[in-house]
Amino acid sequence: MSYLFTSESVSEGHPDKIADQISDAVLDHFLAYDSDAKVACETLVTSGQVILAGEVKSKVYLDISEIVRDVIERIGYTKKEYAFEAKSSGIISLIHEQSKDIIRGIEKKNPIDQGAGDQGMMFGYATSETDNYIPLSLDLSHQLMKELANIRKYDSDLMPYLRPDAKSQVTICYNDNNVPESIDTIVISTQHDEFAPDKIMQTRIMSDIKNILIPRVKAKYSIKVQNLFSKKIKYFINSTGKFVIGGPQGDTGLTGRKIIVDTYGGKGAHGGGAFSGKDPSKVDRSAAYAARHIAKNLVAAGVCEEVLVQVSYAIGVANPMNIFINTYGKSNVCLTDNQIAEKVLELFDMRPKSIEKRLKLLSPIYTETAVYGHMGRKTKKIKKIFTSNYSDELVKMEVELFTWEKLDYVEKIKAIIQ
Repeated sequence: MSYLFTSESVSEGHPDKIADQISDAVLDHFLAYDSDAKVACETLVTSGQVILAGEVKSKVYLDISEIVRDVIERIGYTKKEYAFEAKSSGIISLIHEQSKDIIRGIEKKNPIDQGAGDQGMMFGYATSETDNYIPLSLDLSHQLMKELANIRKYDSDLMPYLRPDAKSQVTICYNDNNVPESIDTIVISTQHDEFAPDKIMQTRIMSDIKNILIPRVKAKYSIKVQNLFSKKIKYFINSTGKFVIGGPQGDTGLTGRKIIVDTYGGKGAHGGGAFSGKDPSKVDRSAAYAARHIAKNLVAAGVCEEVLVQVSYAIGVANPMNIFINTYGKSNVCLTDNQIAEKVLELFDMRPKSIEKRLKLLSPIYTETAVYGHMGRKTKKIKKIFTSNYSDELVKMEVELFTWEKLDYVEKIKAIIQ
């Protein structure tokens, strides 16, 4: 039976994503100077204000205000008319020391016995419907936001009125075989300067989205996906008619409020734990990445066309409580889902310290994850530089981003799951 499925994304200038990026930038700076740092950083942004709170255990001290202002400036909040601006916004830090009751459950004499930083269940998901193994509706939503930001930052003459805040939503029509058949609806709301009467502004923005943004996004895809674009697509562009007041002036932003955008766009499942601002001892983050790594490699190895992986933990305990596999009846092997789960545990050590080592999670790799999704990204190595007003040390390092997206277990899976 055919059906419609929808996912959304938001821009780097969306208030919740500003908060995520600030929290992860703080985390990265702690890890750059102290790879053993334990960090849980929450951020709230509103008109002209940034408030940080959370718990940290580290041997270093950072200039939090400087980190925050750098993030805000990079995003593009650099004009006073936005009522939220890099140089003038107030910044309040309420970060304090991590609880010793939590530390005793994490730190062990033998590092490999490191306990989980909290209880909870985490999910990984993968589907064969796209080259990067995430739902097409989510991938298109992300690409619309990425390209709109590229236009705003690097080709501003094309759409000179763009401001940083934006949202997208894509609805895909699937056929009876669960295969994307067409794009049904595209929704985009983008913040903009007030440059003309309301109706004229909306007409101009609608035209530019259709004639500038959509062709640029469409060109990034294979012919198979390009064929899903048609004249029958329903567009809802700035459907309130005006979107001048946006960003933290228009809506308060909080760390961790876009967890579905961060993961699988509503497909699969989510355990409820957010990612940004948390070091990898928090299994909300590290185990979710590990579960995605497993799911993606299972699908890439041909074990199934779609899979959900669940893992759960108790605070202070190293080994997971369970691992659950659901192939949605789309398994290509002669094993039950439970038998596949048993094989997965033979291959993947899911203790927190082992996950940290396998996926190289103790490096400052997190700022890049905080916008346009944590999953479905390209693994790559980059060089990063960190400075601090409280240290004469200039930290230069090469880090590897999105290691959980590697297909490095495909052959191992093929060898034991048949």
